[in-house]
Formats: sequence, C-alpha cells, structure tokens
Amino acid sequence: MRAFTYERARTPAAAAAAVAANKGAKFIAGGTNLLDLMKLEIETPTHLVDVQDLGLDRIEETKDGGLRIGTLVSNTALASDRRVRKDYGVLTRAIVAGASGQLRNKATTGGNLLQRTRCPYFYDTNQACNKRRPGSGCAAIGGVNRQLGVIGTSDACIATHPSDMAVALRVLDASVETVDAGGKTRSIPVAEFHRLPGDTPHVENALQPGELITAVTLPAPIGGSHFYHKVRDRASYAFALVSVAAVLNADGSGRVAFGGVAPKPWRVKAADAQLPAGAGAAARAAFAGARPTHENAFKITLAERTLAALIAENRA
Repeated sequence: MRAFTYERARTPAAAAAAVAANKGAKFIAGGTNLLDLMKLEIETPTHLVDVQDLGLDRIEETKDGGLRIGTLVSNTALASDRRVRKDYGVLTRAIVAGASGQLRNKATTGGNLLQRTRCPYFYDTNQACNKRRPGSGCAAIGGVNRQLGVIGTSDACIATHPSDMAVALRVLDASVETVDAGGKTRSIPVAEFHRLPGDTPHVENALQPGELITAVTLPAPIGGSHFYHKVRDRASYAFALVSVAAVLNADGSGRVAFGGVAPKPWRVKAADAQLPAGAGAAARAAFAGARPTHENAFKITLAERTLAALIAENRA
C-alpha cells in the first residue's frame, strides 16, 4: 500500500470540495472494497477523505411515501429495516445474498453502488485491463471469462458489475442523490448511474470529480411479490453467475432485472412487457443483441431458467 494523507470531513459539501481539489483523492466510508484495492495497488489515492462523520446513516420516509436511505446506512441495517422488509422485499433479499455478515455490517449503501468489478484480470496487475490502465487492452477477451459479461459489453471491456443490491435498486426504479464541491445537489436515476464501457471502461458511473453520493431514494411501494435469486458456484460468499430480481403480480405482469451478466444491473423495459408471455419471451427481449463468449454463453439460458423458476413460484 502506498503512502497517503487523510482527513475527516465535517459536511457533505466539504467532503466533495476536498476530493475535487485533489486529483488523487478518494472518499472512504466502510472501505470494504477500496482498502483491498489499495493493498493491491490497483487504487493508489494520495489522499483519503473520510465521510463517516456526516450523519448520513438514517432511513427516512419521504413525502411521496417512499424511503430515503442515507449513503452511510450499512447493508445490514438496510436489509433489516422493517419498512424495507415489508414493502421492498427484493432489496432485503438481494443484500442478504451478498458478501458475508461481517462485510454487510461495515459496507455502506453508497459504497455498494461504487464497488468496482471483480474481474480477475482487473485484480491482476500483470494483466492488461482497460479499466485499470486505459488503452492497455482487455486480457479477459480471449482469456478465462466464464464469470464475465454477455451483454452491454464492448471490445474494450467485458467485466460485470458485482453488486446484488444495485440489481434490486434497478428493479425498484431507485434514484441516487448527490452533492458536489459547490454544494449543488442532484438526483440521478439508478438506471443512468452506471455506464456501459464503450471505449472508456474506466469511466464507470455518472458522477463528476468530487461528487459525493448522499442518499438513495426509493419511490412509493409498488406492491406485487418480490423475488431475488442468485445462482453462483458455491452457496455463500460468491459473486453471481446470474442473478434475477423480480417484482411479479398475480396476472403475470411485473418487472425484472438481471445481475452477473453486464457491466451494470441489466433491465430492459421490453422484457418487462413480455413477462406475461413467459420467461422465454422476457429473456429473449432482455438479451437481444447479447455478445457472449464461448465460455459464458450458458448464462443466457441460466438467466431464462432462473426467471422461469421465479414465475412458477409466483403462480404457486
């Protein structure tokens, strides 16, 4: 780990200003992803701005009947909140499917959204990776890529976003609230928060330099039955080969989002529209234009079969 300086911010705007003023600065909260990357020298911040004292650790009801989740709310606190369990069950299920109890106790809402890919070539500094070093190439293309993306990828990157929580937030149409160095706030739909790689896979989200996530907002409850199913190589503490978040109604209509298949939580409104016709029709719509490799083409079939199981459970 390389040497760095450190400060504790006192207000969200001050935290944003401190990072914006220093090109090598990073925010730190739980640190469950950043510190690992610093130890590997994949992330090499020269200055850390600690945001843990900002009071952004509350879950509050909004005027329109939704919930505002502070960026510092731990994954454990969010999953166990009575209101979340009652009205946003897909979110509780997704969070509990991720990581371990110890990590969920420390990991934060904002940090979960910002965690970086778990692509093995990203983590191996001896390998080419356009996310880690723009323009160096992508060793995963033509390499061992069973775990990697089948859709939304590009010739520059086929990594997937690892968050379970983000997949549930996508199916719920959540929004991300931020503040910048000048104190200006904005709200970004979670659908627009994570970016596809294109030619710039190192640009992973819609945040501007120094912009700080302050909260995630959930709209009013949408009803229906909530499901999250994660298929992985072992029963716990593993990232998804495929995950499916679904909110299904008695008439077969609903919403569906997929994880483990793309550089961002993958939801296509055309797939939602096809849910009454069955899992096959919805999966065809969701994965239209997919570009799987010979090692991971199975993910498309696996996603369809996982969705079919959820639809069958909803009908039971």
